[in-house]
Amino acid sequence: MTDTYDSLPRESYGVIRRCNGEGYLIGVGSHDMTGPAAGVNMMGYANMDQSTAGVHFRLRARTFIVAESSQGPRFAFVNLDAGMASQLVNIKVLDKLKSRFGDLYTEENVAISGIHTHAGPGGYLQYLVYSITSLGFVQQSFDAIVNAIEQSIVQAHHNLKPGSVFINKGDVVNAGINRSPSAYLLNPAEERARYPSNVDTLMTLLKFVDDASAKSVGAFSWFATHGTSMSKNNLLISGDNKGAAARFFEDWFSSSSSSSTTSSDSSSTTPADSSASLLSLIKKAQSMKATGGKLCGKRSSRESKVRKNNGSLFVGAFCQSNVGDVTPNVLGAFCTDSGRPCDFNHSSCHGNDLLCLGRGPGYPDEILSTKIIGERQFQKAAHLFTTATQQLTGTIDYRHVYLNFTDIEVELLDGNEKVKTCPAALGPGFAAGTTDGPGAFGFQQGDTKINELWRKLRDALKKPTPYQVDCQKPKTVLLDTGEMFVPYAWAPAILPIQMLRLGKLIILSVPGEFTTMAGRRLREAVKETLISNSNGEFDDETHVVIAGLTNTYSQYIATFEEYAQQRYEAASTLYGPHTLSAYIQEFDKLAKAMAKGEKITKGPSPPDLSSVQLRLLLEPTGDLPPPHTNFGDMKQDIILPKGGSFKKGDRPIATFWSANPRYDLLTEGTFAVVELLQGKHWVPVYDDDDFCLFFKWKVDNSTSYGTATIEWEIPRDADSGVYRLRHFGSSKKTKDSPNIYFTGASSGFAVS
Repeated sequence: MTDTYDSLPRESYGVIRRCNGEGYLIGVGSHDMTGPAAGVNMMGYANMDQSTAGVHFRLRARTFIVAESSQGPRFAFVNLDAGMASQLVNIKVLDKLKSRFGDLYTEENVAISGIHTHAGPGGYLQYLVYSITSLGFVQQSFDAIVNAIEQSIVQAHHNLKPGSVFINKGDVVNAGINRSPSAYLLNPAEERARYPSNVDTLMTLLKFVDDASAKSVGAFSWFATHGTSMSKNNLLISGDNKGAAARFFEDWFSSSSSSSTTSSDSSSTTPADSSASLLSLIKKAQSMKATGGKLCGKRSSRESKVRKNNGSLFVGAFCQSNVGDVTPNVLGAFCTDSGRPCDFNHSSCHGNDLLCLGRGPGYPDEILSTKIIGERQFQKAAHLFTTATQQLTGTIDYRHVYLNFTDIEVELLDGNEKVKTCPAALGPGFAAGTTDGPGAFGFQQGDTKINELWRKLRDALKKPTPYQVDCQKPKTVLLDTGEMFVPYAWAPAILPIQMLRLGKLIILSVPGEFTTMAGRRLREAVKETLISNSNGEFDDETHVVIAGLTNTYSQYIATFEEYAQQRYEAASTLYGPHTLSAYIQEFDKLAKAMAKGEKITKGPSPPDLSSVQLRLLLEPTGDLPPPHTNFGDMKQDIILPKGGSFKKGDRPIATFWSANPRYDLLTEGTFAVVELLQGKHWVPVYDDDDFCLFFKWKVDNSTSYGTATIEWEIPRDADSGVYRLRHFGSSKKTKDSPNIYFTGASSGFAVS
């Protein structure tokens, strides 16, 4: 990443100052939320075969808090490296915050938003349709997320200090295309003519600056592109392109800050062996033998982290927006059998949806695609960050309401007709999946009919009522989730919507995935309402952003016109053809209340279904190492290339006997470390939060014992020297003994 970092401008500290004494209290926080890295189904693609088997890079919860004073109006915004928010997660987090802070942080002023990675552990949502592939509720996944959110908010709260917030906007080039362009074309031509593209390319960024030091402490940005650079075949935990962008941004800021504040004397960072000949490096590496498995302390892996979370780290977050029909697979969708473009209307090949796949910019390498799309977001964010000069000032405010979305009466814009939303339902286009991840054979996007076999299976689960059939038209009901309550609710009925205000910035917290045009209509409607109902407090300079997948999850929101075609997004628009109109109507009420300073009623509270959750996931395996070995011993040491040393771009690999990583998540620690020999000491230089390092766990087929494989793709900016790979893990906890922590390191190897 050095070439990318070096091409960007450095931040000039002390140039931007708080204006006329106006400002806020600002605080940022971050915490590891990486869940179980073995044997837990990933949330996103609903692929039963996609269960975690290691870590590409860790997941985090990142928070900013803004307040007018120590006890004044405030709100907290949390960005999760997760598929989406969860109502049950929100309920439990708010309980924890109440026990700590009283009524300072509530459902009204806390927003929890997901980046929509499809490569994180599932089992943390409370409605059944979202936990079928994870075999029900997974307590460990849930706890990791709840704890990370709480700790990131606590950290941000304790970091509150006088500060300033700056806003900047700019277009991100080629980081997303529309994956349902035929549906987009159904929107009115005069409406489409107002926009240069069938996706939103605008990124909105907030920059947080500590007034006392004039140094930046964080940046949060909103931009719409799906977290599907990693495919449905990936088994490594990953924040996908937005998680990658956050890692690149935070590392860039750290490197630019340290380069501007440290001495130019390179002797403190250059390994002692850098001037030695290659032969000398190889000889020294050959003398460094594998350590064998050894016991270590519970905190040992934390002590080997490269980025230690002491509460002072810069926090860079890449938040999701109206992402519904936007894919990062920007080369387009092609048939895997012929290489030709897929059918335009149905995204299938010869009627087979399974053959139509989107291609990322690094095709066929999904890791490279993730990196490229992440870099494109990061580079734009870094530019906006270093050039941000428009300061936000003014009121902090918020509005929040719960709504029963299964029965909202909507007055259409012409005022001559009233319609209603419906109980939740999914159509056959949902089962077809998307070009990012095709679904089941026998379905196509745009289907409005289901065959007799699927109809019988549907009716065996729940035959939709005549009212539901009529209400959902032209969608044909494939799964009547809104009328299914055995063993508990399959889909949400009560949803939260929320507006957050920071001066002239309005954040709309929506519990789903709005398509591009749906999001545009909502933003414009809210802005118009704010302007027309305030005394000049809001104007054309008011910024409105959508925070997608926030506070709970209710799938998609397509426009009325897009709903007619019943592609995936429309078939997944749960509450019928007038779902978007209901959102616009209800957000209009929030906007009017905010503009006029009026309060609103809370609405019906959502249920807490934690006591009835199915929990069918089996206990982890991998309790013991093979006879006469220890956890941490080598199964396969480093295999040296010809010549005896590795070059930049090579991939050294080592495999250890290891216990199942579900026995301890090593939160804020690491399963994998690259160590560099400096003098007589081994120094950690990369860990499992680095994009270049891969931790993989599996049960060895020949022995049925667990193994951990560490792969390091040597970066171009890595120092020459002697390295080794180290693994950390934990054995099973029993009633009689606590977890036993272990470590082991490979033999040394030279990098030239």
